[in-house]
Amino acid sequence: MGDPVKSDAKTNGFHQATNGHHQQQQEELKIAIIGQSNFAAEVLELLLERDHLIVGVFTIADKAAREDVLATVARQHGIPVFKFSAWRRKGVPIPEVLEQYRSVGANLNVLPFCSQFIPMEVIDGAAYGSICYHPSILPLHRGASAISWTLIEGDERAGFSIFWADDGLDTGPILLQKQCPVYGDDTLDTLYKRFLYPEGVTAMAEAVDMIAAGTAPKIPQTEIGASYDPALFREENQYLNLNQPAVRIFNFIRGLDSVPGALTVVQMEDGEEVPVRLYGASLSARRSMVNGKPIQFKGSTGPAFVTREGIFITGTDGSLVRVRRIKRGNRVIPAGEWFEQLETTKATPLVLTEKEQEQDTLLRSIWKSILKVEIGPETDFFACGAGSMDVVRLVEEVKDTLEVPIDNETLFMAPMYGEFLQEVIQRLRSGSNGDRGTNIPLDYKHVVLRANRRQIAVPTQLFINGRFVDAESAKTIPIVNPTNEQVICDVANASKADVDDAVQAADEAFRGVWTSVSARERGQLMYRLAELMEQHREELATIESIDSGAVYTLALKTHVGMSIDAWRYYAGWADKIEGSTIPVSPARPNRVLTFTKKEPIGVCALITPWNYPLMMLSWKMAACIAAGNTVVIKPAQVCPLTALKFAELTVRAGFPPGVINVVTGTGSLAGQALADHPAVRKLGFTGSTPIGKRIMASCAESNIKKCSMELGGKSPLVIFADCDLEKAVRLGMSSVFFNKGENCIAAGRLFVEDRIHDEFVRKVIRGIKTMKIGDPLDRATAHGPQNHRAHLEKLQEYCAIGVKEGAKLLYGGKRVPKMEGLFFEPTVFTDVEDHMYIAREESFGPIMVISKFHASDFDALVARANSTEYGLASGVFTQDIAKALRFAERVEAGTVFVNTYNKTDVAAPFGGFKQSGFGKDLGKEALNEYLKTKCVTVEY
Repeated sequence: MGDPVKSDAKTNGFHQATNGHHQQQQEELKIAIIGQSNFAAEVLELLLERDHLIVGVFTIADKAAREDVLATVARQHGIPVFKFSAWRRKGVPIPEVLEQYRSVGANLNVLPFCSQFIPMEVIDGAAYGSICYHPSILPLHRGASAISWTLIEGDERAGFSIFWADDGLDTGPILLQKQCPVYGDDTLDTLYKRFLYPEGVTAMAEAVDMIAAGTAPKIPQTEIGASYDPALFREENQYLNLNQPAVRIFNFIRGLDSVPGALTVVQMEDGEEVPVRLYGASLSARRSMVNGKPIQFKGSTGPAFVTREGIFITGTDGSLVRVRRIKRGNRVIPAGEWFEQLETTKATPLVLTEKEQEQDTLLRSIWKSILKVEIGPETDFFACGAGSMDVVRLVEEVKDTLEVPIDNETLFMAPMYGEFLQEVIQRLRSGSNGDRGTNIPLDYKHVVLRANRRQIAVPTQLFINGRFVDAESAKTIPIVNPTNEQVICDVANASKADVDDAVQAADEAFRGVWTSVSARERGQLMYRLAELMEQHREELATIESIDSGAVYTLALKTHVGMSIDAWRYYAGWADKIEGSTIPVSPARPNRVLTFTKKEPIGVCALITPWNYPLMMLSWKMAACIAAGNTVVIKPAQVCPLTALKFAELTVRAGFPPGVINVVTGTGSLAGQALADHPAVRKLGFTGSTPIGKRIMASCAESNIKKCSMELGGKSPLVIFADCDLEKAVRLGMSSVFFNKGENCIAAGRLFVEDRIHDEFVRKVIRGIKTMKIGDPLDRATAHGPQNHRAHLEKLQEYCAIGVKEGAKLLYGGKRVPKMEGLFFEPTVFTDVEDHMYIAREESFGPIMVISKFHASDFDALVARANSTEYGLASGVFTQDIAKALRFAERVEAGTVFVNTYNKTDVAAPFGGFKQSGFGKDLGKEALNEYLKTKCVTVEY
């Protein structure tokens, strides 16, 4: 509320009184309103609605050409307004002020909120006296800081009094009182907004009604339980005593939470003493601190620590108080960023470009139009008297004028113009305007890839809580270019502790900053990210080619192109996730409303494979983020570079820290740590079936976390003789050799009708011979290197087993001779029998496995196609639509292609049956993997 009402003796402002002296109203009330603020303005308007006569409004003088809202509202109603900077001079009433007051002929003074000393000549000058609002249950907490002391003293009840002003200190008779409970999470602001403000406005009007009716009591205040508390607008009273139990520390901080803030002093290592103010306190359930960095408060005998969650202060009882925000000078920052912000303050100020100087001029003009003062670097928005509506106006005008995404919190964290300007310019530079993404400085370790007529900087550290950081003990792993087997760079090798840091960051973001981002704003961030990916698509495709061996043209179209499509598709879903109402049968005569809510799960972990590094990330993460979750992703150990570049783009797009985190490293360590982590509530995995089984077991044993699995495949492709043979050959080759065979839905076994078998094989081999094998960055290349050496060796072993078991190797089966790099020849096996190893197991490489069939026994053909523990995809080529639909109906696979193959789309659900896993990527169905359904039943 600010300072309460005062008189010469500093008069100040819940059971409604029912006894005491009652006035007999003889004359119509002529009311003078003395006060300020929205509270007083609402009291004025409510009294007018009740047909009371307001003869004058007396308020404070204008501040920086801005008048108080009470004056503005009064003038709108044609009420005389008087503005005084003071009512007294040297303790004596100012004659001209008294004269102006007496000129309105008021017989009742209503003081709903007043920060000035009002002479007793005015207080007693009205025939029916003066009534004051005071935010406490008098006689408790007399004085100027009543609400604060209600919280500081740990009172279980709060409330307000409307009393008759006298020459004492908030000691006049009580007219009316009301009470409310004090909750554990109440602050000065919440008490004010929940009860003291709305109920107080109504009660002031109620009190005037009682006076008008002659029924207003005057109940003398008792001295029992009376207290007068020090005024907290005096700085010496704002210092926090840290040597007391945690609950007392907590109560003091929340009692000063809005204004001015609990004051204490940080002792720096170099001896400097830094005054700070503390906000956003809560009692912590923690009993110990792990990974907390010590901070020393002057005079405190107990330890204090800084973590990402905030500053933790130890009370004398050993309990902890968490502080979320801290103010140094004029700037409020997240308490958990204390040490980072210290480094920031030492940074060199921004040097503005010519364009940015123009933006500075625009920004200054907006500030000036709102504050009506000249704007300099030290101009404090709130110290100039700005209110909540001014904040909204500033934010909206800046967003519209400069096209930069800011919110109210931006201003609260940088209230001085110079700081606000730097924040806006940094956001513009970081990709929040038409030139987005072009000027971010490289303040992280990186490797520069010089390829494809480009120089591309790629981060090599972990990405945790919005920052690139080294792994624990700075451990790294080498990343190898499969085209020449040379080391590209070393990237961070995450430990279990690193994974825990990332999960904690995601958890804090989910419970904190991410909750303040609306579903529509989430979608806008995702659209912005997709746009940045579009702008950097050539860079991303180049990285994908160098890191994973993907053919550049394919990487551009599929690896990157479909990734962008996924982010755009799910951006559109972000604000369309809905529950439903359900008709139920209540017990009469009651009525029941039952509805469901779709809610995000929380922290989700994603573990993605090496065949489509960016696309697998996007397929899963876009749905995960659209649903409102936060995420930690572990990309494949052997090719994590596009994931790290992607992390950089999320910063440029404006994603809050902690929402997206990337931990690189091994599956056995980092991946296992994610599966085991109790704070991870969902795990999405794409990889092999054996690893998927181990992860499922870990998910169950850790915390029964939800999981979705896209695992191995041995997809059957059936080619009937009545097909379009040329198309069947072309797409049959693609079904196997697409992306070097490193494709989860690759056709693992082709069933070709005996009538066309030989011709089909001849055409396939002729087609293979025309495929160019070589550098994936060469635009003419059709077949690049396998992803890594271990996989190449596995393919060689796979072919050896096929030959040993009697399958006929018609082409390939070995490493490309006389070529450096991990190149494996496109391979064709025929005469493959159902019992053979290569007929049952996935190669995950460019190996075509062909078996004949006779069309006379359709049932036997389907049985052969289903004779596998995998059920990811399938395909059929035939001109007979009835045959095609019969096959689609009976094949045990999550996807069925008819007269096509590899035709996936972001809107079509993708996932397998049996040991190919469960759950869906893509389409609307994928959202359900990252949502939980809550059912709410209301009886009325």
